[in-house]
Amino acid sequence: MINIMLITSLILFGVAIFITFIRIAMGPTFPDRVIAMDVVGVNLIPAIAIVSILYQTRAFLDVIIVLSILSFISTIAFSKFIERGVVVERKRDS
Repeated sequence: MINIMLITSLILFGVAIFITFIRIAMGPTFPDRVIAMDVVGVNLIPAIAIVSILYQTRAFLDVIIVLSILSFISTIAFSKFIERGVVVERKRDS
């Protein structure tokens, strides 16, 4: 019974990720696409956790941590780019 629920939720996460990829392709503005990419990262984390439960292994937990950190950092970088036009500001001595 639990396997059926896990597989169903995995399918629903896959559908949500697919819909979000459509939003990335058809997003009217760049911030909409950035938010959609963040949503993909947020939906991938529980999907990987479900796969880890189905395979009964803890090997994917490191992948979840790395994906979480990369998703957070990329969202911050894109938001700084949208706000200022640059990600890393450098001061030049001229």
